[in-house]
Amino acid sequence: MSFVAKESKTKKELEVIIALRYKILRKPWDKPLESASDQLEESSINAYIADEKGNAIACGRLQENENLVGQIRYMAVDDTYQGKGLGKLLLKFLEGKGKELGLEKIELHARENALRFYEASGYKHKELSYKLWDIIQHYLMEKRL
Repeated sequence: MSFVAKESKTKKELEVIIALRYKILRKPWDKPLESASDQLEESSINAYIADEKGNAIACGRLQENENLVGQIRYMAVDDTYQGKGLGKLLLKFLEGKGKELGLEKIELHARENALRFYEASGYKHKELSYKLWDIIQHYLMEKRL
């Protein structure tokens, strides 16, 4: 199967994206569904890759912050599809959207288990970031577009 990243355009598409975020990024720590979303959904670019049944199997979001800086958040790939290049495909898609918006750089807060993935995609480690729920250490990373 050939995978394609695309931008979410409907409420239903956003719902399947949030369901995947929850499954991968929140549920393992018994966090509520509401923690997989925020008030910036409407103003952000939500991208995803679906399987042949239309289920989101990978997702990520680009939000535009101040000073021509974008931020990638909520990157998740379903466990079944890990290691198949879907994260890289999504990242390239979101970076392309950032270039279209005229952004100069993208920042993100990576979990420790994702550091090598982002480094391989050209992101540089800037500093230690926050610790989500006092459990999951994050690291601020950036890439110039």
